[in-house]
Amino acid sequence: MANSKGGRKRLGDRKREHAITLRFNGAELEKVKGILRSYNLDIGKRGTVGPFLRKLILNGETIKEKRIPDGLSNLSYQMNRIGNNINQLVKVANFKNMRSPNSNLEREIEKSNRLMHELIEKINNQR
Repeated sequence: MANSKGGRKRLGDRKREHAITLRFNGAELEKVKGILRSYNLDIGKRGTVGPFLRKLILNGETIKEKRIPDGLSNLSYQMNRIGNNINQLVKVANFKNMRSPNSNLEREIEKSNRLMHELIEKINNQR
């Protein structure tokens, strides 16, 4: 006689222990429902959406053209740092009750704004 245990197979190292929660607004949910309908899947049926989205995400290919260029992401990071510095300076000025901002600071802000507009124009021209 064979010693075979009945029941569900053990997943072992394939067990899914991590969860990611997604939230959609009304329009996005309707779009997801439309995609599911195109595959003849029912969103109301338990165990339908998760496996479908998992396969869609894990088997899908990323489009490299849609990726943000490394230089642009670094530029964004540096701009955020500059914004943080400006916010810190304004807080100090308000804390010390300084009513008129430093004229050098205004010139630097204007200069950074001009540089920012030039960078945006160059990025838009490259596309």
